[in-house]
Amino acid sequence: MSIARITVIGAGTMGAGIAQVAAMSGYQTYLQDVSEAQLEKARATIDRMLEKGVARGKVTSEQVAAVHKALTLGSDVAAAVSDSDLVIEAVPEKPDLKKEVFAEVERHCGDEALIASNTSSISIGQLAGFTTRPDRFVGMHFFNPVPIMKLLELVVGEATDPATVAAAQSVGERMGKSVIVVKDSPGFATSRLGLAIGLEAMRMFEEGVASAEDIDTAMTLGYGHPMGPLKLTDLVGLDVRLQIAEYLRDAFNDPRFEPPQVLRDLVSQGKLGKKSGRGFYDWTDG
Repeated sequence: MSIARITVIGAGTMGAGIAQVAAMSGYQTYLQDVSEAQLEKARATIDRMLEKGVARGKVTSEQVAAVHKALTLGSDVAAAVSDSDLVIEAVPEKPDLKKEVFAEVERHCGDEALIASNTSSISIGQLAGFTTRPDRFVGMHFFNPVPIMKLLELVVGEATDPATVAAAQSVGERMGKSVIVVKDSPGFATSRLGLAIGLEAMRMFEEGVASAEDIDTAMTLGYGHPMGPLKLTDLVGLDVRLQIAEYLRDAFNDPRFEPPQVLRDLVSQGKLGKKSGRGFYDWTDG
């Protein structure tokens, strides 16, 4: 199963990153979003990431030109998916929204197109059930920032065809990712483990055990984590972490995943992390 054209649905932080990496890997890439403002923001983000890559010597000017040539941004779903071999959904973690997206995609994409979700926690079986092609549906969980993070978690549902897995794995490897394959289970491998650490760090912060900085330093210097759990939460988005925690709490019926009050309070105050300027840290200076 050959993949030449990739469409990314949703031009948020993750969608923009996935589209950038796809274009850099030589795929004809279409980044679609219903919001023109979000598309412009995504374009600016991609250009900024490419500029940083050039400044660090990781990206050449030829690669930048190739990305600009390979990447199309637009709001028309039909134009985005009609010729696509692989459609990667990267919209917010709301099952009803994803269901609407898949229905719209299937109205316009080819019968043989593969559909993937970048979900970090929602059951792939549940999402595949929203489509008419569960055999050609797979989870492709990328990590933020996508152009830098090397991991790709492929999540295989019960109905996923092995050929679909092989095609998605080939795409991930061509993107330069280290690919792991996991069975469909709430939170998969990475979100379940990462959230457990993050929620415990929040409880420690809430109890006054240590500052956010010192809790993070404990994990970076004591355990070799590249980033502490509270700073990572700010980067992922506190609202996203809250959604995942509530989903896993309900899926497992387990209080281990009950969101701490401090997380609920910060989200209700609009302190969502880096994207809002405040979370466990102050990001107003960038």
